[in-house]
Amino acid sequence: MLAARGLVETVGFSFVSHEDALRFGGAPDSLRLLNPIASDLDQMRPTPMVNLVAASQRNAARGWADLGLFEIGAGFSEDGQQQIAAGLRTGHTPRYPGQTSTSVSLWAAKADALDLLTQLGVAVEGVSATPDAPSWYHPGRSGVLRQGPKMVLGYFGELHPSLLQAEGIDVPVVGFEILLDAVPEPKRRKKSAPKLSAFQPVRRDFAFVVARDVPGEKLLKAVKGADRALVSDVSLFDLYEGEHVPEGHRSMGVEVTLQPVDKSLTDAELEAVSERIVAAVTKATGATLR
Repeated sequence: MLAARGLVETVGFSFVSHEDALRFGGAPDSLRLLNPIASDLDQMRPTPMVNLVAASQRNAARGWADLGLFEIGAGFSEDGQQQIAAGLRTGHTPRYPGQTSTSVSLWAAKADALDLLTQLGVAVEGVSATPDAPSWYHPGRSGVLRQGPKMVLGYFGELHPSLLQAEGIDVPVVGFEILLDAVPEPKRRKKSAPKLSAFQPVRRDFAFVVARDVPGEKLLKAVKGADRALVSDVSLFDLYEGEHVPEGHRSMGVEVTLQPVDKSLTDAELEAVSERIVAAVTKATGATLR
């Protein structure tokens, strides 16, 4: 699955240097090796991300700064070991006519993580992102993927600048880690034939002015819950802060797809569902229609 996304598999040692393990938040004495095979391999690794970062540094030193790697292997803590699928992208995107090269984005790492979860049978509609990623990720440019408030499925984001500096890496680096042992087994249900509507979907755009600290996912969930029978999809297409938007707020533009099943929607019905959407968002987030 990860190879299909353009990442190259690596295989690393399950032990790393004590200093490297410290940078990734886990170097307890109970996991220190008494007789390591080498002096710089004296600690059980907390995550395969340690090895991926080291591999990216070696590649960058040899002129291969733009690459994608992954490893599926064990991470160790005082609570035991767990299987982790870790991936990493470095450098910049390719240059194409009419399109400039850009730094690898945390959104690419999030897309890798969510696609893997989807392939493993997780309904990503029920997955949320919170901004409390581990210390080796960049605060404010990373997140934790959760199923419900407590179940942690993984992490994604830019790696912390101080970690990259300590490793001698001077190119952008983003990554993700999926905790495979935490991923629930998919429910084995016999699927019925899909119900396809004979009517065209209707798309409507809304722009809401909302406080900057309100998560976008909260607004999107409010839109979806306004009318579950009609709202088939919601996507965020615009974020704006500046003139005509109050200080401490931002404008969020969302496209809502309404899929009628029994009959085409009248103007009055479209107006009614639009009012329900606005009311649901206002109640959940305190937003106002722009």
